[in-house]
Amino acid sequence: MYRLNLPQYAIKVGGTRERPEIFDFLRRRFVALTPEEWVRQHFTHWLVEHKGYPKGLLGNEIELRIGEKRLRCDSVLYNKVAQPQMIIEYKAPTVALNQRVFDQITTYNILLHVDYLIVSNGLQHICCRMDYEHRSYQFLPDIPAYEEL
Repeated sequence: MYRLNLPQYAIKVGGTRERPEIFDFLRRRFVALTPEEWVRQHFTHWLVEHKGYPKGLLGNEIELRIGEKRLRCDSVLYNKVAQPQMIIEYKAPTVALNQRVFDQITTYNILLHVDYLIVSNGLQHICCRMDYEHRSYQFLPDIPAYEEL
């Protein structure tokens, strides 16, 4: 797999050569090992192990519905009263983080109305804080530690 701009962790892989899998410690099961999943697993481990995010407040593959349409957030951080606080969107390392990626995550945010949006391709990580009062957002220089949220 790809070398990322994230710390290594004790990766658990399984499956077969034709259908490799990686262990998702948040969903507590093996999932298909895709480039996007490789990024997700590294990123969520980094948030928990290095940024102090509580494992129990993070969820992967969170389904949203708009009428009959179903959407899926890659990861969501909830606050202590189970309200969404952050949406994280992952892309493969070969995918550029462009306006289209931000359009996708802002669509999810129309429903969730979170404080933070993050996009990562494992090489580049972009975080912005929403300011609903002024109808704006601010790009942050780094992903905040959990205690800074």
